[in-house]
Amino acid sequence: MGKATATFGATIAASGPADRTPERRCIATGEVTPTNALLRFVVGPEGNLVADLGRELPGRGIWVGGRRTLLERAMRKRLFTRAAKTAVSVAEDLPDRIEAAMRRRCLGLLGLARRAGQLTLGYEKVRAALDADRTAIVITAHDGSLKGRKKVLSGTAVGNGDDAASGRLVVDLFTIDELSLALGRENVVHAALRAGGLAERFVCECHRLADFRG
Repeated sequence: MGKATATFGATIAASGPADRTPERRCIATGEVTPTNALLRFVVGPEGNLVADLGRELPGRGIWVGGRRTLLERAMRKRLFTRAAKTAVSVAEDLPDRIEAAMRRRCLGLLGLARRAGQLTLGYEKVRAALDADRTAIVITAHDGSLKGRKKVLSGTAVGNGDDAASGRLVVDLFTIDELSLALGRENVVHAALRAGGLAERFVCECHRLADFRG
């Protein structure tokens, strides 16, 4: 699958004030970094490495910068074993598993938003939602046409073909098939997400996924 990007033209805070964010050392770089930019791992009972994306599993955490390249470096140099001070079994496809889990977390939040009535689908309805709400987030499939994306944004208060400059937040990390499966609809190309708590969580998870993909 091709690597898409996320155009975060407007910022939704993903964490509290910087001075309240815990910091940990990345085993791949040695740098001390806020935990919201790191991936947490723990060693399971059988000595296998387990990703803790929700940061809720018991045990001593092992932290790696939230990019695929840093995870691959830690695996290649066997840094997990060094950090744990014991033999650790690491799945060869761990980076792919983590990316898939991140994608599921993002799409799961979109599903929740739809059930909560905070997500608008359908070309005309999406355009109307964007016309009415400058803060609504645009979700657009990265394998959809650029022409279609411009048409959705054209005529809105900020739709001028330059999403970042306009301040409109656009997320294009997912394919048509991924959006359609997650939302239980055929051929989902565009959606509008109302700002709020679910939107903040969604954007936070999208930041993590985009950072991981690099």
